[in-house]
Amino acid sequence: MFGSILPNIFAPLIVIASFNVASVILAEAALSFLGLGVPPQIPTWGAMLAESRDHIFAKRWWLPFFPGMAILITVLAFNIVGDWLRDYLDPRLKEIE
Repeated sequence: MFGSILPNIFAPLIVIASFNVASVILAEAALSFLGLGVPPQIPTWGAMLAESRDHIFAKRWWLPFFPGMAILITVLAFNIVGDWLRDYLDPRLKEIE
């Protein structure tokens, strides 16, 4: 069982976990943006975006830009690492080579 089933489910589990981490980051940022997340004294990227929303058209574009880019880069990194791990750990791809 451990020699046949576990190697075949390990790679999909890693991909699912990496996508779930990215989804949780986006959900937390969205809830914090709406004011439904963690308490206001705890800094989060979503709360930073919500606080800087009024400064977008006041020529202070960098206030929402950097928290938004931090969310984007973090979510993209988790997705890319999960995809790379799937390619690296998938036993079916090793059989083809």
